[in-house]
Amino acid sequence: MSEGWPSAAVPEALAPDPADARALDLDVDLVRGWLVEFLRHEIERRRGFRRVVVGLSGGVDSALTAALCAEALGPEAVLALLLPYRTSSPRSREDALLVARKFGIPTRTIEITKAVDGYLEDFEPEAGSHRRGNVAARQRMIVLFDQAFKLSALPVGTGNKSERLLGYYTWHADDSPPVNPLGDLFKGQVWALARAVGVPAEVVDKPATADLIQGQTDEEDLGVTYPEADLILHHLISGRRPDDLVEAGFERKRVELVAGRLASTHWKRHLPTVAMLSPTAIGEWYLRPVDY
Repeated sequence: MSEGWPSAAVPEALAPDPADARALDLDVDLVRGWLVEFLRHEIERRRGFRRVVVGLSGGVDSALTAALCAEALGPEAVLALLLPYRTSSPRSREDALLVARKFGIPTRTIEITKAVDGYLEDFEPEAGSHRRGNVAARQRMIVLFDQAFKLSALPVGTGNKSERLLGYYTWHADDSPPVNPLGDLFKGQVWALARAVGVPAEVVDKPATADLIQGQTDEEDLGVTYPEADLILHHLISGRRPDDLVEAGFERKRVELVAGRLASTHWKRHLPTVAMLSPTAIGEWYLRPVDY
């Protein structure tokens, strides 16, 4: 199972324990302060923007992102966009508005059904639910970036580290915004920080869902819970091989599932691969000092 995985010399004292998730514990006050400062630096100082737009879905990731942006820039500098499709859960809208009220963030609702169905119904009527969900996700990014342009604002992303490592997102949609405060936080860490920041319990405690398909939940799609996936991912990207985790007591089926998704979706975590023709290929060779 570990063929193709590099061997790493990890001290035996650091052997993984399926029952020990302390490596994922957060100093929530420290992380909160760092992310607020990160947003101020990246948005105001480095890029020169004074406003941001966030797609507020009713889920915990976008709720936490909006709350952090409001703390960093002031709630009046944040526009939360509610972008429902006709199959979106009514609770998603209710929870998004609950979050906006809690943090004093202005909202605008833009229904994307006509835009999505104008393509699908006329040209791809046989498209299944996953294709329809991907089209909706990309349409939301069209609206997000257009509204950002209109307002001279910067779009802020909401994807967490678990989704990114598992490839559980729509490429060039969820991952498109140029700044993302949650990208290095596992899902369980997002939950912990959201509670500390004051995101309403109704949002933090409900089952995670992309809300692209009615009745869909992340964990049913993935076949593993986020706490299980987070710990397996942590050990894999820290140098452990899948076989090491199985030998330590992790369930083989779940390790294989997580390791397989991690390996097979590596391409999604990079910009498009450029065929190099010169020693100055952008992103492949030419880098600014900050990129190193």
